[in-house]
Amino acid sequence: MASYPGIKAEAFRHPLDRQAEQTLRSLPGFDFLARKFVEFFAERPQLVFLMGNTIQVGPRQYSTIYHMFRECVRDLDITYEPKLFIEQNAVANSYSLGKENPCIVINTGILDLLSEVEIRAVLAHELGHIKCGHTILIQMAKWVSQAATAIGQVTFGVGKFVSQGLLLAFYEWRRKAELSCDRAALLVIEDLNTVMKTMMKISGGSINYAHECHLQEFIKQSEEYQALDEDGLNQVYKLLMYSGVIGEMQSHPFAVERVHYLREWAVSEEYQQILQGNYMRSPAEGAVNVEVNNDTEADQLRRQLEELQREIERIRRTGNQ
Repeated sequence: MASYPGIKAEAFRHPLDRQAEQTLRSLPGFDFLARKFVEFFAERPQLVFLMGNTIQVGPRQYSTIYHMFRECVRDLDITYEPKLFIEQNAVANSYSLGKENPCIVINTGILDLLSEVEIRAVLAHELGHIKCGHTILIQMAKWVSQAATAIGQVTFGVGKFVSQGLLLAFYEWRRKAELSCDRAALLVIEDLNTVMKTMMKISGGSINYAHECHLQEFIKQSEEYQALDEDGLNQVYKLLMYSGVIGEMQSHPFAVERVHYLREWAVSEEYQQILQGNYMRSPAEGAVNVEVNNDTEADQLRRQLEELQREIERIRRTGNQ
């Protein structure tokens, strides 16, 4: 496994990720939502929940996973080691969150389905989100989506600011952000087939029938999916599926599409230069800048709870009139 001392996130960040974030940040209402998010959703409650409901990985708790995790942190030159939690959930999924206190959550479904090197690819992918400063935007995207769809619930005055265009921009950015993190996984693993096999197994892999799943067939499926664009109507259908007009809005790009983008990058000069040690250096900064006051976390949490209680009481009074 390779290490990249001093590597900056921009060295491997996908240009579509960068463009989508710039579009998102420029839309009316984004700055307001960023301030509201920081105001109402401190990181500490999330950390408390994870500490109380999952297993925190450490030297004597999932020690094999912990060792792999620390190696990935080193390989991507992440100066502050995030906390890692294992959640009891059969769905093969993982996510990252937090900026001041970043952490990663891996479902047990991942551990049961994947090999050790594939688990390492998942860890590197999630660390890519932290390295690129994605986590605050990811949490905001989830929050905005919930605020936009909630009916008769507390939205903290956010609902009226969530336009369809802003919501679509959040989802578009989330999909493109995954492409950067797939690159982070490839940098750490240095084996394209392993990363693609990980994607295939998470998409529809089976423990009992793993011997009947073949990577080359999945790659062929990816190529056939790209070929669908030769028919303009199929491009329209893809757009409608991603935007939620057909089915649910997609927060991640389809796995076969991620395979396509990663295969392109694996043969690029940019990737080869990074492997040779020629890349942008210096610590990466978070991708989202929002104002945070200097009060203690306890003060912030207390005010948030007081504000939440006032909002609930106001809604109750309105409903009884």
